[in-house]
Amino acid sequence: MPIGYTPEHRTFAESVAGFAKRHATVESTRRDIEALSAGAVPGFWDGLVGSGVPAIHLPEEYDGAGAGILDLAVALEETGRGLLPGPLLPTVLTSALLARYAGPEPAKALLPKFAEGATGAVAVAPTLTARATPVGWQVDGTVGPVPGAVNARYLLLGARTGESEEIWFVVAPGGRDAIEVAPLTGVDLARGVGSVTAHALEVTSSQVLPGVTTERVRRLAAVLASAEAVGVARWCFETAVEYVKVREQFGRAVGSFQAVKHKAANLFTRLQVATAAAWDAARAADETGADAEDQLELAAAEAAIVCLPVAREIALDCITMLGGIGFTWEHDIHFYWRRGVFLAQLLGPTGDWAELLGRRALATLDGGPERRFDLEVGGGLDDFRAEVAANLVRAKELDEPARRQFLADECGYVSPHYPKPYGMAANPAQQIVIQQEFAAAGLTQPSTVIGEFALPTLMAHGTDAQKDRYVPATLRGDIVWCQLFSEPGAGSDLASLATRAEKVEGGWKLNGQKVWNSKAHEAHFGICLARTDQDVPKHKGITYFIVDMATPGIDVRPLKQSNGQSEFNEVFLEDVFVPDESVVGEVNQGWVITRTTLANERVMIAGGPGMAAFGKLLQDIGASGAAGASQATAVRLGGFAAENWALRALTLRSTLQQLSGLNPGAASSVLKLAVTEHQRAVVTARLERVAEAGLADECLDGLAGELVTAYLSVPAVLLGGGTREIQLNVVAERILGLPRG
Repeated sequence: MPIGYTPEHRTFAESVAGFAKRHATVESTRRDIEALSAGAVPGFWDGLVGSGVPAIHLPEEYDGAGAGILDLAVALEETGRGLLPGPLLPTVLTSALLARYAGPEPAKALLPKFAEGATGAVAVAPTLTARATPVGWQVDGTVGPVPGAVNARYLLLGARTGESEEIWFVVAPGGRDAIEVAPLTGVDLARGVGSVTAHALEVTSSQVLPGVTTERVRRLAAVLASAEAVGVARWCFETAVEYVKVREQFGRAVGSFQAVKHKAANLFTRLQVATAAAWDAARAADETGADAEDQLELAAAEAAIVCLPVAREIALDCITMLGGIGFTWEHDIHFYWRRGVFLAQLLGPTGDWAELLGRRALATLDGGPERRFDLEVGGGLDDFRAEVAANLVRAKELDEPARRQFLADECGYVSPHYPKPYGMAANPAQQIVIQQEFAAAGLTQPSTVIGEFALPTLMAHGTDAQKDRYVPATLRGDIVWCQLFSEPGAGSDLASLATRAEKVEGGWKLNGQKVWNSKAHEAHFGICLARTDQDVPKHKGITYFIVDMATPGIDVRPLKQSNGQSEFNEVFLEDVFVPDESVVGEVNQGWVITRTTLANERVMIAGGPGMAAFGKLLQDIGASGAAGASQATAVRLGGFAAENWALRALTLRSTLQQLSGLNPGAASSVLKLAVTEHQRAVVTARLERVAEAGLADECLDGLAGELVTAYLSVPAVLLGGGTREIQLNVVAERILGLPRG
C-alpha cells in the first residue's frame, strides 16, 4: 500500500508516475548522467512545473494548489519510484520551509516565483559564520555538499552568530550577492550537489527569517526525504520480486525457494512499516494547533529512523535477489541504490535521531508531548455517541454479571459488528465511537475471546437453533469457548489433521488428540475439526463440530511452560459422542467453513497488547531516573519508539481505510509479522535491565520476576496464530504472488 491510499491520492500518484515514465526514463537519465550530475536542470522541468507538482503544497494565495505536505509526499514517493532526476526534492523543501516559517512578506515575495518554476536548495546545516554589522550581518564560510545548489535560483542558508545562536536567510546566486557555488560529484548521479561559499556576504536584518531554525529545517527535510526513500525502496522491491518469479535455477523459479520467499516477505513487511511512518510524518506536517510543531518533531524523527535508511538497505538486499544480473552497473537498480545512499546520508547518523526521540519519549513521563494517533470518525454520529455514552453511564451502575448482560442483550456492545439481534450491525465508524466511549468511561469493552473465532462461523454457517443456543449466551459471558484445531502432527498444516469422526446412530464418535488449546481447561464448548472421510484429499473430508467439553471421554491436560504457567492445554478425545445437531454446516465441508469470516469484521484502534511492551519499557527506564538515562539507553529507546509509532500508524491507516470503505490490503499480515518481532525485541530489552537479578528464582521478586516471566512467555507470542515462518510463506505466496515450492 503506497503512502496515498485514498482514491484521490491514487489518481494523483498515477498521474505523477505517468509523467516520470514519459519524460524521465532511466535510459534517458543514464544518457544525460554527466550533465545531471553537474547540476543541470532537466529539460522536462517546465513540463513538471506546468503539471503543478512542484507547487502542489503551496497556498493558493501564492499560486499553489493549497493541497499540503501529504499530497506532496504522495508525489515524492512516485518521483522516487520513477528515479526522477533533477532538483525537485531540494526545490520543494525550500519552498515548503518558506511557506511554513518565513512569514507573510518573504512568502509573498518568493513563493509565486517557486510556483512559476524557480528552483531552490537548502543547506541543512548552518555551518557558515555570521558577524554583526550596523545593518545586519556579514556572512563568510563554505557549506556543502548542498543538494540542488548548482543552478538553484534561490538558496536557503544558515549561519552561526555565536555558540548557540543562528540566522537563516535566502540569497540568489549569480546576482549581486557574494556567493560562489561549485559543483561536486554526488553519490546520487542523477541529482547535482554543490558547495556554497560566502565571501563577506551582506545580509540585512530584514532578510533574516526568524521562524526558520536548524531543527525545523531538519524536520521537514526528514519528512520529504522519507517519502522519496519509500518510493525508491518500492521500485527496488517490485523489480526484485518480479525477477525471482521468472528466473529459474535447478529447474524452477528461484522465488519458489523458501529462503527467497522469506527474504521477500521480510522486505515487504519492512517496506509497509516504512510507508506507514512516511505517511504519519506527512500528516503530522499538515496538522495545525498549539502542539503542531511538537507533533511534527516526533513524527519526523520517527520517519528519519524508520524510512531514511530503508531505500539504501532494501536496494542492497534486492541486488542480492537479482544475483548476477543485478551485480553490474548495467542494471538500473544501481541508480536507485545510489539515491538510497544519498537519502540515508542526507541528515546525518540515524543514532542522532534515535537519541532525540528516546529523550522525547522519556519526557512524556513528566508530561511532555506524546505522538497522537487520534481517530476522527467524521460528523453525523453525535446522537449515536451520546446514546453510547448514556448507556455506559447506566452500565457502570450495575454489578459485573448484570453489566455484561446489559451490554450484550440491550446494547449490542460486546460484538457490535455482529448482525442483529446478536450485535447492532455497527459500521466501522460506529465501532470506533463505541471503543472511544468505553475508554472515556473507564470501562473495558467485553470480549468473547475464542468466541471471536466461533461465533462468526456459527452465524455464517450454523442452524437457527445453533445460533439461538450459543450466540447470546456467549455474548453474555455464560459460555466460554476453546478451539480444538491444532494437533501434534498438524499445527500450521491444519489440513493434515488426524482426529477422526466415525458416524454412529444419532451422531458421531471422535477420537484423536488436540494441542495448544487456550481456555480448554475452563471452556464449556469447543469448536473442533475432525476427519470424516479418509479417502479424499486432505483439504476435503473434514467436518466442523461443536463439542460439549463436559462429554465423557474428554481429557484436558495443562501444558506447563517455561514461565511456570499453563496457558495452553492438550486435549485427548476417546470415543467422544457428538450429536448430529452439533455439526456446523455440511459434513465434509469443514475446511471451507473454517476459512469463513463475516464481511463486517471488528475494527480496532491503533494499539493492542503487542504495542504495550514499549510503554512498560519506558516506565522501567523512567523509574531509574529519566533525566539520567545514558546516550546508549536513549538511542535504543528511540529506535523502539520509532518502530512502535510506525506500527501504530500502520494500524491507524488500516482503520481509516475500513472507515472509508476501502480494503486495508496486507495490513493484518504485516502487523502480525512486525508486531510480534517488535514485542520480542522490547521484552528482551526489558529483561536485560534486570541483569544479575534474573539469575535465580529467589531474586525474582517484584519487577525482576515480572520481566523474566514476560520474556519466558515470548514463545506464545511468536507461535500464536501461526508461526512466523508460515506467515512469511503466506505473505510471499498470497500477497506477493511468488510460486509455491
